[in-house]
Amino acid sequence: MKASTRSAVVLSALVELAALSRPAVAHHSTAMFDRDKLVTLTGTVKEVQWTNPHAAIYVETVAKSGEEPVLWVTELTSPGNLVRMGWAKTSIKVGDKVTVELNPLRDGKKGGWLKKITLIDSGQSFTNDIFVQEKANLK
Repeated sequence: MKASTRSAVVLSALVELAALSRPAVAHHSTAMFDRDKLVTLTGTVKEVQWTNPHAAIYVETVAKSGEEPVLWVTELTSPGNLVRMGWAKTSIKVGDKVTVELNPLRDGKKGGWLKKITLIDSGQSFTNDIFVQEKANLK
């Protein structure tokens, strides 16, 4: 085997080995959320999941008197990003009355990407947009 052919084979094997040994990066798309729509809900926090890769807040709403409650799942960025935006693990607690703005799921299920959550009792708001925080720091 010629030296140039051998070099090409070795180089090819090294490239393939490097590609195979690279750790898989798993992250889902946000294409499931309709970024052109904004839904506003008022309800009670039923569960808070402060977990990676995305935190979640479950909010129970009642559309009209006498109707069954509806549980909405709101997805957020990672806890690390939330902390950088001013959130704490205890910012939103089970039982809190809240108003939520979210981009809904495209499939019509009761869920979405949280844009802003406001505590009704205090009026304190939290956003789920790291870029809002970065813009504020650039001024």
